[in-house]
Amino acid sequence: MVRGGCPGPGGPQQPDLARRTVLSAAGVAVAGMVLSGCTTSPEAASGGTSTMLPSDLTTAIEQREAARPHTGRTRRYTLAAQRTRIDLGGPVVATLAYGDAVPGPTIRASVGDQLAVTVRNGLGQATSVHWHGIALRNDMDGAPPATANIAAGAAFTYRFSVPDPGTYWAHPHVGIGMTDHGLYLPVIVDDPSEPGDHDEEWVVVLDDWTDGVGPSPAQVFDTLRQGGGMSGMGGMGMGGMGMGGTEHRGMGSTGHGSPGPGGTGPDGMAGMPGMGAAGAGSDLLGGDAGDVSYPYYLVNGRIPAAPTTFRARPGQRIRIRVVNAGADTAFRVALAGHSMTVTHTDGYPVQPRQVDALLLGMGERYDVTVTAGDGVFPLVAAPEGKAGTAARALLRTGAGQVPAESLRPAELDGRVGTVEVFTADEAVALPRRDVDRTLPAVLGGDMTSYRWTINGRAFDRMQPLGISQGQRARLGFTNHTMMWHPMHLHGHTFQVARADGRPGPRKDTVVVLPMRSVAVEVQADNPGYWMLHCHNGYHMDAGMMTRLDYRA
Repeated sequence: MVRGGCPGPGGPQQPDLARRTVLSAAGVAVAGMVLSGCTTSPEAASGGTSTMLPSDLTTAIEQREAARPHTGRTRRYTLAAQRTRIDLGGPVVATLAYGDAVPGPTIRASVGDQLAVTVRNGLGQATSVHWHGIALRNDMDGAPPATANIAAGAAFTYRFSVPDPGTYWAHPHVGIGMTDHGLYLPVIVDDPSEPGDHDEEWVVVLDDWTDGVGPSPAQVFDTLRQGGGMSGMGGMGMGGMGMGGTEHRGMGSTGHGSPGPGGTGPDGMAGMPGMGAAGAGSDLLGGDAGDVSYPYYLVNGRIPAAPTTFRARPGQRIRIRVVNAGADTAFRVALAGHSMTVTHTDGYPVQPRQVDALLLGMGERYDVTVTAGDGVFPLVAAPEGKAGTAARALLRTGAGQVPAESLRPAELDGRVGTVEVFTADEAVALPRRDVDRTLPAVLGGDMTSYRWTINGRAFDRMQPLGISQGQRARLGFTNHTMMWHPMHLHGHTFQVARADGRPGPRKDTVVVLPMRSVAVEVQADNPGYWMLHCHNGYHMDAGMMTRLDYRA
């Protein structure tokens, strides 16, 4: 538990949270993180980490950083990126991690604080840290060309102010050598002005896991590129196209979907599930649920047979921050015996909405609140459309037996919240204005060649999208593939366009279903070179990435 003032081992916390307790995604483990201190004197942010940015952009980046809120405090952390052995709750695996814990230790700050995170690279190969979802300065983003990678054996300190509250996370951005291992951690930015309407906070990080217990991520990638599907690794399903919807009921998380119309609407319902040997089919995802079947699915680094436990008291309001750090798996998440009120997505508030379960694509985050019942309740993250035992953790508020590992909460088949149901809170909705620029992002590729593209080009031949400071752009994702893609834009949040004209949620990652389109609006207020890519790690590494470049 962390209380007030300068941070303890769990990371900094705002003073007005003294009455709450915080259980981080890494549990009580803080291996690999050294908190060097909390200073209140101003400290200039460092830049110039890349010589590949033109001078006019470098100047604009400095000006934008100066305009961000600054408290004068610096929160310092040290991360050891290393090869290590991790106990997943029975299986002990050799993998890559920050210190000796998966997820890595929670990094925490308040709006306007400067983060100074020193990364010591003991991996034997280049690495980086991308600060997923944070609208930070471009030269600290952790992705070339704006930020140089950290060479093997070297160290680098990322320095940037955190302008917006919310639930974020961090992970490398250097390709298949780092994809689908244990190199990830949650980042929480607190808002001191936010009302204290909850008593406890629970950070929940979801993952799909093969490293050390199945084929290595590199072997998985090689098999996919050879056109082998998932032979020898589990099934790769070819589910039928299903109906979209807003709050989907009773759909089950596996099996091939019955074909149905391709449209979405405010009252749409997903089609009835069918059966498939591999279980790789989902109506909520428009058919095929993914490319990889995993040996394990994890909550906070533990297999379902050895779950972590969060303790609270009956009647307490708990804020649950859920992060999907998986590489190829969407999760349907529910807390047995409870409904959830969704308050934020990707860090930004939405108009509160009650659901029974949530669907999270890779890279997405949702904040929910629950009022705790009395007993022991599993929080279950079912791999959407895939075979395998669902990940789980436990909420314990009183006496009772631990439910069976096979328990499937009825809530999973109730009202499932997807992006279409949520409306941005008025305080964060983008002001209405004309669009200055239309940017197409046509998603292409196929499983046979395992080459994935944006606008007909893989990343090694990409043509950046262009935008100018101050413009409002309409970014149109059009999916011409039979796979779903969670599309992520660095350095910005965008507003999802809703068919009813209401302001959709502010997000940085949005799921685009097969043969569908999603339009989002972006305000060009953070100059630099920013990656735009699919957050399926294997699709990204196989080419589905481009850049959004600011132009003078």
